[in-house]
Amino acid sequence: MEPHMSKHGALRDLVEWTLIWPILKTLENLPLPLARVESRCLAHLLRWATPGLVRVARHNLSFALADLPQAEREAIIRGVYRTLTRSLLCFARFPHLSRDNIADWIRYQGYEHFELALARGKGVLFLTAHLGNWELSALAHGLYGNPMHIVVRPLDNPRLDRLIARYRTLSGNRIIEKTDSPRRIFEALAANHAVGMLIDQNASPDNGVFVEFFGKQACASTGLTKIALRTGAAVIPGFALWDAAEGRYVLRFWPPVEMTLSGDSDADVRTNTQRMHTVLEQIIRQHPDQWLWIHRRWKTRPAGEPPLYTD
Repeated sequence: MEPHMSKHGALRDLVEWTLIWPILKTLENLPLPLARVESRCLAHLLRWATPGLVRVARHNLSFALADLPQAEREAIIRGVYRTLTRSLLCFARFPHLSRDNIADWIRYQGYEHFELALARGKGVLFLTAHLGNWELSALAHGLYGNPMHIVVRPLDNPRLDRLIARYRTLSGNRIIEKTDSPRRIFEALAANHAVGMLIDQNASPDNGVFVEFFGKQACASTGLTKIALRTGAAVIPGFALWDAAEGRYVLRFWPPVEMTLSGDSDADVRTNTQRMHTVLEQIIRQHPDQWLWIHRRWKTRPAGEPPLYTD
């Protein structure tokens, strides 16, 4: 993995590092009860400091979950920030997580779906998203004895990118950057390995198709669909979801998404991409406060439609 250049300049990179590094170290080294208090305080601070993102979340929820009362939508937004800082606390503790203590943080549910998919011998594509704790799901899978490949976009700040890459590979996982050739994904699947891909971000029309997502057209990347159709790899939805009753995450795998072939490649890509997002929407609806509503998911619009976001 080649180092990449800063996109915003060395000074900004240093300022970001100076702000983030002390937070990570205190979350890592404080006694866990105190670190959890810090995490909750950070959630309130972050929500206060990002009013633009709160407005994005309110707008998204206004049409995606329009049937909910305003008070419930506001509670979801607070939950989003709590989800982010809870995940940050967990990420800060990655250097201390091991096979011996990972069960204190997360357990499996539906592992048989992964086992059956792996037995097919064509590799496994994990369909995942910015839902729950996506970083912990990959780390835990490696610690439980199943190192995987994760497809990521490099951060704009090289200092932070190197740190996060080091944490992401602590359990034996390997990183495939989105800027890398798809050949690495095909090689991993050919070796019957697992590859995790996030599918829930806004895409541009040149590398996506429009799907129905929460009742509105959203442009979705077709990368995972095309790879699955080409390789025959099983597509397993997998998410690390917080369970308040247990006080830990549940790494849950769903049955594989059925892929259909009609002979029309463009139609197959569109149909199967829609099927994946239908599954994703169903899971988000069950855990709405654990999805990243602050993202401008519906930014790309079909031709002729006005923009949804004006600020």
